[in-house]
Amino acid sequence: MVTLAYDGLTQFDADGRLLPGLADRWTAGHDASGRQYVFHLRPGVKFHDGTPLTAAAVRASLLRVLSPATKGGRPWPLYPIAGAEAYAAGRAADVSGVTLLGDTGVGFTLTEPLAIFPKFLAMPVASVAPAPAPGDLAQRAVGTGPWRFVAWQHDDYLLFARNPNYWGGAPAGDTLTVRIIPEPLTRAAEFEAGRLSVIEVPFGETARWRRERPDQLVEKPALRVVYVALNNRRGPLRDPRVRQAINHAVNVPEILATVYGGRGVLARGAIPPGLAGSDTTRRGYAYDPGAARALMLGAGYSNGIDVRLWRTGTNVELSRVAQAIQAQLAGVGVRVELVERDASSQREAARKGEADMVILDWWADYPDADNFLYPLFYSGSFGPGGNYAFYSDPGTDSLILRARRTTDDAARTALYRRIDERVYRAAPWLYLWFPTDLWARRPELLGWDLPVIFNGQRWTHARVAPR
Repeated sequence: MVTLAYDGLTQFDADGRLLPGLADRWTAGHDASGRQYVFHLRPGVKFHDGTPLTAAAVRASLLRVLSPATKGGRPWPLYPIAGAEAYAAGRAADVSGVTLLGDTGVGFTLTEPLAIFPKFLAMPVASVAPAPAPGDLAQRAVGTGPWRFVAWQHDDYLLFARNPNYWGGAPAGDTLTVRIIPEPLTRAAEFEAGRLSVIEVPFGETARWRRERPDQLVEKPALRVVYVALNNRRGPLRDPRVRQAINHAVNVPEILATVYGGRGVLARGAIPPGLAGSDTTRRGYAYDPGAARALMLGAGYSNGIDVRLWRTGTNVELSRVAQAIQAQLAGVGVRVELVERDASSQREAARKGEADMVILDWWADYPDADNFLYPLFYSGSFGPGGNYAFYSDPGTDSLILRARRTTDDAARTALYRRIDERVYRAAPWLYLWFPTDLWARRPELLGWDLPVIFNGQRWTHARVAPR
């Protein structure tokens, strides 16, 4: 199944870089603090139904998804806008932070400086629709992008046609069909029969496809991390020496190779290698059971400890990883009881702080290291916010907030590296790996590349060569 990108005020390219979208530029406000932004719309852009894009349509679209009456998805990327959260909660009649500057300008005032705010506006929640929005928008999408909606056969396919008037140039292909095939092996069979152009390679088929179809494979590190959150507020896990011992006791490279099909890059921090601020050369926790036992002894646990590791059976690969971790930790006196629940129960236990350890993966919503630092390690993000390790450090908090306010990209990247190093040494997680996306493409498909962010694929250059 393929997710198409949308058009908004900004957009990501296939490498996750932020590009101007419908807005031809954005400028910081008067004090360059990252608290005020002005967007100037590209002239002459029209929706698929022929109506012109205006600043009023932008404002109306944002208010529509924020409105408590429409419940338009996940509106949190818009909450930094002054008045947005109060409006979404029904406590305000308008959003004061979105102002119109004639027909082609939109101004945003934020509640506090946020240097990465333009990346929030490249997320699907900030998509722009005509105003007023068509009553059947949920069934017949209308945008300004390179592909026009044609048909949606529920649970079967979505059909799109080229938008010849797209401001970025009409797509190379005439049509685009997105097939909906839930079963991985069925998708693989359809691809091998020539009825699909691209698919994600099923996990169980990794070795065979690498052996039989190496020329058709495209592999990139995903903006995603697999880890075990160690509850920093529960029992022996409060001691960083115990958490460091757990990291030394698990042979992560072996588990990655044997259980996860080698589809990952070892994690020596929380920032994926495709993002600024990542450090793949950082000295990691080497597999060293002797060092792990020494750390446990130094922490006062000569007789070992008992902990519970929560997993979900619906994720077969991670469930097997949990079993391997259990077996290896036993060798250093960490006795692990596996607790298997459905995904929602597992997440709920983690959010409430009821789990000693929980195996999880985290996907980027936007391609910036902030998306892996602020939710996962800021103390204000405990539980539902994403900090399932309940890691708390005033110094880390201060650095994270400073990074969010830093508008200079190089300075912010340096802060990201510093934060990631500081957190890594405290070992709030058992660090595992950054998964790699592995896709296959038919030989006749030209001009397609695997995006690092889910909404960075626009299919504008893709075409099927004549056979």
